[in-house]
Amino acid sequence: MHLCYIDEAGNGQTLDPARPDAPPVLVVGGFTVPRSQVKALTWDFLKVKKHYRPQLQRATFLSEVIQHEVKGSDVRKNIRVGNHSWRRAAFDLLGSLLDILRQHDARVLARVWVKEEGCAFDETGVYSSSVSALTETFQAQLAHEHSRGMMVLDSRTKSKNAPNVHCVTTRKYRTGGDGYRGIIESPVFGHSDTHTLLQLADLVVSSLLFPIACHAYTSDLTWNVHCDDAYAGLRSTFGDQLRKLQFRYRDPVGKWRGGIVVSDRRSAQSSSLMFRLGKPAARPLVPQQLPPRTDLPTGYQDPAEPR
Repeated sequence: MHLCYIDEAGNGQTLDPARPDAPPVLVVGGFTVPRSQVKALTWDFLKVKKHYRPQLQRATFLSEVIQHEVKGSDVRKNIRVGNHSWRRAAFDLLGSLLDILRQHDARVLARVWVKEEGCAFDETGVYSSSVSALTETFQAQLAHEHSRGMMVLDSRTKSKNAPNVHCVTTRKYRTGGDGYRGIIESPVFGHSDTHTLLQLADLVVSSLLFPIACHAYTSDLTWNVHCDDAYAGLRSTFGDQLRKLQFRYRDPVGKWRGGIVVSDRRSAQSSSLMFRLGKPAARPLVPQQLPPRTDLPTGYQDPAEPR
């Protein structure tokens, strides 16, 4: 049996110079792991947390370590505006996370959506289609492994949760056959303070995939706080490791599917840009283009960031 943990980073805000804190991408993704490796992966993740946050080594109860979350948005902040020590610690953390995923036979999967300036973004529809696509990938992996599986999604609100899995439920129980035979039940929702591996999914999505996508596909948006050259090192350092952690498969017509898939609405660049440096996208004409940011002013405080 396999488990699949899914989280998201970004939201449905319209990408516009008037909103410099609007996320330029939305990422829905996470990882799969064999059930036999869940406990060991959890313990290794707790060890990584205690190393990154030394105060947790003095915790009296295990629950304190489990409930303390290292948020991906904080890791990004340390990379973007932190000093040398904080940036180095953040990169060490991310390297350790990829190491334990590899050691426990985990596979990374995600849908990355690059927004187009000034265009409305259907967050509900995109999130729902992302869950459907990730379920397809998970089902393909289960068939390949001759396994069964269960998906655990980070809980948002009931009004947001329910529509996102109806597409999976209806396909699984429709008349004419189960489209997801390896998946034992529709995706369920969990809270990261009680499902430890959802915290790991958050870090993979929010502190790796999200900033890599921002730099790879929207680095020309110098007015946006999420498009920072400080993220360039993430792709060059971890891109190849992420590529190798994917589960990829061929569909019936021979087309490669699965893994980390990018829908680039700005410049239609390929998903491979997530794993290697390439030529920057041609900068589209943007009304009311703001000048590039220079040094951060005294007293600078980050705007609210996506998870």
